[in-house]
Amino acid sequence: MWHVYFLQLHSGDIYVGSTNDLRRRFESHRSGHVTSTKAHLPVTLKAYIAVETDANARQLEPYFKHGSGKAFAGKRFWLP
Repeated sequence: MWHVYFLQLHSGDIYVGSTNDLRRRFESHRSGHVTSTKAHLPVTLKAYIAVETDANARQLEPYFKHGSGKAFAGKRFWLP
């Protein structure tokens, strides 16, 4: 099982990533071991989507980072 996940950074921005081990990857982010997020701690896991394959996760990740995918995720996953 693969996951596309959404982290809220200290700045309020959202980081999108993918992994096959969500707990390990989130802990790496929280501990400051991920270059992309270590300057933006603390991070909060806001949502994730489980998909069957790496290929599915790699297709969804860029979709949620830009344009309509980013807007969809914002409306559905973290806005009250």
